Amino acid sequence: MSTHYLDRFFRPDSVAVIGASDSPGSVGAQIMENLVEGGYRGRILPVNPRPQTIGGLPAAGSVGELREIPDLAVITVSPRHVNSVLNDCGRHGIKAALILGPGLNEPGGGSKRVEQAALETARRHGIRIIGPDWVGLMRPGIGLNATYGRINARPGQLALVSQSGAVTSAALDWAAARRIGFSAVVSLGDTSDVDFGDVLDFLALDPATRSILLYVETVDHARSFVSGLRAAARLKPVIVMKPGRHRESYRAAGSHTGALVGADDAFDAALGRAGAVRVPTIGQLFASAELLAGGRRLAGDRIAVLTNGGGPGIIATDLLVSRGLALAELSAVTVAGLNRHLPGRWPRANPVNIVGDADAERYAKALDHCLRDPAVDGSLVILTPQARTDPDATADAVMAAADNSRKPVLACWMGGNHIRGGRERFTMNGFPNYATPENAVEALSALSRYRHSQALLMQVADAPAVQAEPDVAAARGLVRRALDAGRRRLTPAESKAVLEAFHIPVTPTLVARSPQEAREAAEAVGLPVALKINAAEIDHKAEIGGVQLNLLNADAVEEAWRTVTDAVAAARPDVTPDGCSVEPMHSPRNGREVMLGVVRDPVFGPVISFGAGGSMVEVINDNAVSLPPLNDFLARDLIRRTRVARSLGLDRQGGSSPALRDLEQALLRLSDLICTLPEVTELDINPMIVGADNAVAVDARLHIRPAAEDNTYSHMAIMPYPAHLARKLTLRDGTEITVRPIRPEDARMEAEFVRALSAQSRYFRFMKYMNELSNPLLIRFTQIDYDREMAFVAIRDGERGPVELGVARYVTNPDGRSCEFAVAVADAWHRKGIGRLLMTELINTARDRGLERMEGQILNDNRSMLALMDRLGFIQTRDRDDYQLVNVHRPLDPS
Repeated sequence: MSTHYLDRFFRPDSVAVIGASDSPGSVGAQIMENLVEGGYRGRILPVNPRPQTIGGLPAAGSVGELREIPDLAVITVSPRHVNSVLNDCGRHGIKAALILGPGLNEPGGGSKRVEQAALETARRHGIRIIGPDWVGLMRPGIGLNATYGRINARPGQLALVSQSGAVTSAALDWAAARRIGFSAVVSLGDTSDVDFGDVLDFLALDPATRSILLYVETVDHARSFVSGLRAAARLKPVIVMKPGRHRESYRAAGSHTGALVGADDAFDAALGRAGAVRVPTIGQLFASAELLAGGRRLAGDRIAVLTNGGGPGIIATDLLVSRGLALAELSAVTVAGLNRHLPGRWPRANPVNIVGDADAERYAKALDHCLRDPAVDGSLVILTPQARTDPDATADAVMAAADNSRKPVLACWMGGNHIRGGRERFTMNGFPNYATPENAVEALSALSRYRHSQALLMQVADAPAVQAEPDVAAARGLVRRALDAGRRRLTPAESKAVLEAFHIPVTPTLVARSPQEAREAAEAVGLPVALKINAAEIDHKAEIGGVQLNLLNADAVEEAWRTVTDAVAAARPDVTPDGCSVEPMHSPRNGREVMLGVVRDPVFGPVISFGAGGSMVEVINDNAVSLPPLNDFLARDLIRRTRVARSLGLDRQGGSSPALRDLEQALLRLSDLICTLPEVTELDINPMIVGADNAVAVDARLHIRPAAEDNTYSHMAIMPYPAHLARKLTLRDGTEITVRPIRPEDARMEAEFVRALSAQSRYFRFMKYMNELSNPLLIRFTQIDYDREMAFVAIRDGERGPVELGVARYVTNPDGRSCEFAVAVADAWHRKGIGRLLMTELINTARDRGLERMEGQILNDNRSMLALMDRLGFIQTRDRDDYQLVNVHRPLDPS
């Protein structure tokens, strides 16, 4: 596999400092000092046209005079020289540059013009750049400190990636006082080239990094950010801090959903989809990362609180409940064990108040009993300084007791001077400790959120029931006609027609343009009916008299038509309605009003919202959001995160009632709609009424705008399932098969395919000792990131559903230009052309995605596969390190 294109930044064998200097206070001098004093293990190559030596090292007069091509160039020259220096770097083969030019981003300095020129020059020469407007980069493990700060981070296993130089400096200072080390520190600055997605992609596979910390102010490339975040969070904890959580709504609300969903909600939804955890402070950023990097995980949310005072226990309890955690119910065995070691006046319940005279041994015994209880998932140990308290000895005892369990234990030593020694003992041993219950509970909450997000990532999706394909042509026709007429909204009737095209249940609706038509429509759909003004421009119809409900007879319907049209004409003379919509009253017994919506975030694209519905939706303010595309687990989770879920009986029925299944399907269909129709910018289904047996949309409104027609899903932060790549094909013997991208719901089909492979086929696929796929591997193989990898399956219908005949997949290599492939065909289907069909689809897709080369490894004994590679134009070479392997590759010529 090729090396990552960021290796030159993080693992350089040589660094050229262009603009190196001995002048005190200059950026070039600070960089040289940091590299030398940091003990950089590679070669330092100063470049300056005047001095002969800098920092005791011989200096080259220009880039062209360097005695070797450095892996990394650190550019510290003034802004007016940055572009020419990059040109010199490009001409002499340098492919990685850090731009630390002083004054480049000062107001009035033409910074954007200089930055754009530098970016164009770098792209022309194939140079990747980090900066400007940043502090620099550190790789403490190799002594690399290419920053102009004065703090040299110690080596460790946390990676810090930040957009703020000031926050980076403060975080480094904060960490130094707590002896926290780093595998890498990157201050990204403007992210004009290398951005969060690139760095996350590298850190995901970096063996020196166990946890990743992000400080994010803005996201410029949503798909790259989310893709890199998902790749990293599958392998190691990613903790994120972002300011601006309580910023006022960033848009003028054109819909209920627009009024409820803010920019920060979209960011949280992106983190939720990626499996990352958000925290509110720098202290929690590091505390959560250290806690997660330690490897201890919450198996549930049941916490035992151990304290030597009643007040702190009550405070901790309130905080735990407010964060969605719970007090563990101690078993009778645990209470009996605690009785043997605690004073008789202890409350025999959780929080476990071990009383103010508790010594170190009492703490250790009590903690040991709590951690042995199967009903306890983790523990918070609180100490307050009292007359007989020994904070130092108790800290040692707590750490020793915690070592006997894999459950997380957090310490909260409350106070000042008296408990300082105990906290220092915790810190010296890397044991999670906090000054207040608030901070400790926030860290436990981060552990809980991480468990929840990882559980979502690790779910195996069920194969869906056979669903009718949406009538995309009909939906697009409605949208295009409205756009051609210069409209940016659909009428309620048109909106419901679009929903119907995607098989979202709606109440039957007829448009009446006269009182007589209203009477006829009412008789057609069945009385009683609701009559509503049919106008795209009106958001809140009821507020201006545009709605009449529960009309019991035809005469009432005629009169209602006149009343509604007159009221709207008086209130909105600027609007010309398209008559009124007539629909049957839908009021099932014990029906609940919910709202499904979509809003277009300027960074992350479509965001799906679900919550309580009705006319008071903004007042109730009960909603949860997620980024599409959704699957069944994500749809169910979206519902469960709202208060209205309880009134729907979700807790009792687990989402298994017919109505709740309809609701989940409506969310999935809504996800399909927003993925398929990029013209839709906002959408309200309000209300959708959930009864005992079904869920039906009663009213809907769509906002639209022109969009480019392509299949790249450029409006999405997460690449959805590329349904347009599915093909119906015919084998040489006339058998009809389907070749399509793999789906998460294919997990069980994939498992059966691998299980049925012969020993020889598994051997040829490097699976000699694997009879079947583990659950994590199944998830990895079927829940793929379609933006950076692809897997095609060949299937045909069997007696019990679809049967997998073969699979071919590629994964983009770290260089971003090549990919590695693998292919397997079921034994009974060899020599029928399936492998060639799969590989042809794979090659074409990789080429269309802009990849330049496809490569793989094949066992020398696998003659039929080598023959196929020959027919497909792959070049074969013997592997130098293993005579049993043949390396194959082919260029992906755009022509």
